[in-house]
Amino acid sequence: MMEFLAMGGYAPYVWGSYLVMAGLLLVELVQLRYRRRSLMGWLKRMARLNEQEGTR
Repeated sequence: MMEFLAMGGYAPYVWGSYLVMAGLLLVELVQLRYRRRSLMGWLKRMARLNEQEGTR
């Protein structure tokens, strides 16, 4: 098991790249969540404005 984790001496590069990839995926998920919330808020504002214009 330790030999597998050592990756033949390349462990810092291999595990480092896994860590970077996991970090980038986390950043992507956070950005997607923020964009979704922003878009949903914009859509709600547009719906409210549309309703207000319809009642005039």
